[in-house]
Amino acid sequence: MKVKPMEEVISFLAPIAEKVGVEIVDAEWNMREKSLTIYIDRPSGIDLIACETFHRAIDEPLDELDPTFGEGYTLNCSSPGLDRPFRKPRDFERNLGKKVEVKLYAPRKGKKIFEGTMSAFGGTTVTVVTDKGEEIFPLTEIAKICLAIDFD
Repeated sequence: MKVKPMEEVISFLAPIAEKVGVEIVDAEWNMREKSLTIYIDRPSGIDLIACETFHRAIDEPLDELDPTFGEGYTLNCSSPGLDRPFRKPRDFERNLGKKVEVKLYAPRKGKKIFEGTMSAFGGTTVTVVTDKGEEIFPLTEIAKICLAIDFD
């Protein structure tokens, strides 16, 4: 099945998201399930009501955009989840000063996973203050970076 690029879908839906008071953080097409999932967020967090409101707001406009060129699909709206990886500069900037988990492709100092407070983002590097000191990670070495989840 042919689908339009996700960047086009996100750009098309962004003004609607802004009117509803949410931000589109990602979109993905699942070929096997024939489903389009739009991930949304806002500073106060996402709940079922926000997902439903956004879903209703984009349902008709998406029909006009026709992201699947006439083929049927399932539309899902979802929170990005607590362990959503940072992908865009805005993700890094929004989470400055927060506790993060960094997973590396290759070990550094015998470890592949670091936790600490993200103190800086320089566009190509991330600075994290761990319990052992400051670490500067080039983005090219990071397999995944996301908020650290504490279950206390």
